[in-house]
Amino acid sequence: MKNVFYFIAGALFILLAATHTWFGLETALPVLYDSGIENSLITIFTFQLHMIGIQDFIYGIAAIIMAFQKDMSKVKFAAWLLIAILLARWAIMTLITFMYDLNNVIDLLTSSIAFFILIALLLLGARVKDKS
Repeated sequence: MKNVFYFIAGALFILLAATHTWFGLETALPVLYDSGIENSLITIFTFQLHMIGIQDFIYGIAAIIMAFQKDMSKVKFAAWLLIAILLARWAIMTLITFMYDLNNVIDLLTSSIAFFILIALLLLGARVKDKS
């Protein structure tokens, strides 16, 4: 393994994917099913839930593959791209929460911590130099 930071980030991405999907299946979807809202809205929410989960899983696999690359300069762009995606997701999540659910801003704390740990690991991984 050439980059332990990418490997840990990959494992955390996969854990995030699993916990996000599990939380949605166990808590959010049952509430929607019992709410009486239209099936089309339940369908949209369900595929959005799974889309985020599978994206995080793919990011995890990518980061683990990046950890084993011999030439670190070839994967730095991918690390920066993942950082940009995480920052964009965090910004949207925060903005929507501030706009529509200001009373539950504290709920952002757990997600924010996870996002910024991943960003820190990716930044540390991007700083790893190739050994000559």
